[in-house]
Amino acid sequence: MWPAPTAEDWARPCLIHWQRTWEDAVAVSKETGKPILVCVNMDGEIASEHWAGIRYRSPETAKLFEPYVCVIASVYRHNPRDYDDQGRRIECPRFGTVTCGEHIWIEPLLFGRYFEGRRVAPRHIMVELDQSEVYDVYYAWDTASVEQAIEEGISRRKFQPPPPHRGDRSLLEKVASRDSADREEVERAFLAGDAELRRALITAAGEVEGEPPLDLLRLAVFSYDLDLSEMARRTLARTNSESAVPLITEALKVPMAAAERQGLLGALDRIGRRSERARRLAVVYRGLDGSSDRIDLAAWSEGLAGLEASAYARSEEEVAARLEEAEAAAGSGDAAALLEQAEARLAWAVDPAREGDLGRGRAAELLRRARFEDVLQAARRAEEAGASGWRLDAVFALAAHFLGDTATALVRSEAAVRALPPGEPSWNAVAVLGVFAGARRQAILDRLAAAEDFPPEWLADVHAAWSVIERHPLCTDDLVLQHHDFLISLEAADAAREVLLAGLRRFPDSWKLHTRLRLQVLKEADVPGLEETYRRLMDQPDAHPHLGWFAGYAEIVAGEIHRRRHLLDRADEAYRRAIELYRQTAARAPETAATGATYQALAEAGLARVAFLRQDLDGALAHLEAAVARDPRAAATRDGLNLSAVDTARSLLQRAREAGREDLAARVETWLEELRRVDPALLERPAWDRGGRPSPDARRRAGR
Repeated sequence: MWPAPTAEDWARPCLIHWQRTWEDAVAVSKETGKPILVCVNMDGEIASEHWAGIRYRSPETAKLFEPYVCVIASVYRHNPRDYDDQGRRIECPRFGTVTCGEHIWIEPLLFGRYFEGRRVAPRHIMVELDQSEVYDVYYAWDTASVEQAIEEGISRRKFQPPPPHRGDRSLLEKVASRDSADREEVERAFLAGDAELRRALITAAGEVEGEPPLDLLRLAVFSYDLDLSEMARRTLARTNSESAVPLITEALKVPMAAAERQGLLGALDRIGRRSERARRLAVVYRGLDGSSDRIDLAAWSEGLAGLEASAYARSEEEVAARLEEAEAAAGSGDAAALLEQAEARLAWAVDPAREGDLGRGRAAELLRRARFEDVLQAARRAEEAGASGWRLDAVFALAAHFLGDTATALVRSEAAVRALPPGEPSWNAVAVLGVFAGARRQAILDRLAAAEDFPPEWLADVHAAWSVIERHPLCTDDLVLQHHDFLISLEAADAAREVLLAGLRRFPDSWKLHTRLRLQVLKEADVPGLEETYRRLMDQPDAHPHLGWFAGYAEIVAGEIHRRRHLLDRADEAYRRAIELYRQTAARAPETAATGATYQALAEAGLARVAFLRQDLDGALAHLEAAVARDPRAAATRDGLNLSAVDTARSLLQRAREAGREDLAARVETWLEELRRVDPALLERPAWDRGGRPSPDARRRAGR
């Protein structure tokens, strides 16, 4: 009932014309009198694959859907980018018409309004002009039940409006249309037109009331015509549309005059009166444009040059000896001796060797707190004796931080950081910078949670403090990640990219940072950029011996992306490169051999799927057998398309039987039985593939 699509099926274009946003669909529905048809789809689920790969590509289904205004919802991304470097749309290869971002972002909105708390696919929901639901069909046993509901939804309508008389509209008049077909026509004309037509279209875009045609403006913003780009930015600077916020932030990445930049920031301020996101972005950009008045980054970089982490290594005996000497000297009551006592107690309290003494539980936590209370007590005595300066403030800030007193930690860390000599190499210096950055970050997050603004200089302080920490010998990849992810959470992608690249130069073997690198490069330069990035990294004279492992994983990701786009030859090549990279890396670095074998098995599973889609059934089985030979436990692992080697084997078994290949079917069954002997759990079906009750609409129509 749900035959899987072949490579030839996927090669055909999707014939359903989807609207780009829910707001567009509602506007077109009201203009045309057509109801909305909400379609929900899921990668890897057999019926969803059938609808996406076969039904949505058939003229019969397109004819059936014609009386509707159609939208598609799917949470799976099939293209890493929605736009290329010139602002051109990159349509989803699975659904066409829309970008992946559009079919992803519409899903939570529809979930809240129509899904009744159930994420089920495939699903088809009819929505009338008043946005009320007419039917909701899911878990249908066959396609006929769904098609019957779609057909009856139109035939049983109480209100059958005549088609609207839209007349012969000029291209410039279509600039204001929200229909995706009109939008496509205008954008094609812009790309193919001469300078005069382009200027006319952008001028018309500036005259649209309400939301301007943002994708048309995007083409102008990123065009090589500087005057046209400036015209588009001027239109964005005048808009009040919340939907324009993402494009405004992207436009801010383009070099421009200070007055233009202030105009775009002014638009964010204006939109920010009703949009928390716009208001936040305006503050973020101003914060990153400025500099911290507390931290001299250049002086710190010079001061930290040449320091080694080994200089900070202290044995347990050395820490204890320092404390013993400081306790003895503190009896004099001298301010300097008391300050040394406070610092020695702090060093003893934070020494990792002490943690093993405490264990866990309530008693251990009380002892841990008692140690930092002792630090505070010593610091207070030093202050009473006349001690002052950044060292004392750092002790107060660090002890308060470990005791959970964030208010004191912030006040004291601010004072310490303001007086810190640039390049101060001590552990207390870098630690108090971390406390300061963490407290500032939390203050920003608290303001954001309360939907309140924060001073731009707070972000400048956080960015500068973390930048110093990342130059310090005691920095870790987790600290780099905190900085990067914080900037990403604020949508400061450019600054986050700089942090990431610097972190990878220092921590080339970090899985976490490589994960961020793949996401960043794919978003900015797609698959060719990803492969080229790793080639450059591996070609460096001091390349880390494990870089080939990460390059192999990048090729697996590339193979999955090519499969989503149904570029099977490229997918095949990427998977084979992955296998070879893991082999080469294991030869140079034997410690990577075990994990490399697992990922080679996943690459073989990808090759098996490619062969299956090409209808090369024998080749598919050969790759499945190779996958199990490398690592049988990887057979149930789902790839980025939500498919595993076991899924491919089951589809292959069905296809072999349909083709009368009983010999091949027997070999596939043997393959599955071998996996069962390894671990029966490898053959368990996922929760979403274990059946369920059809929707009332599906049951009613199936009964007929």
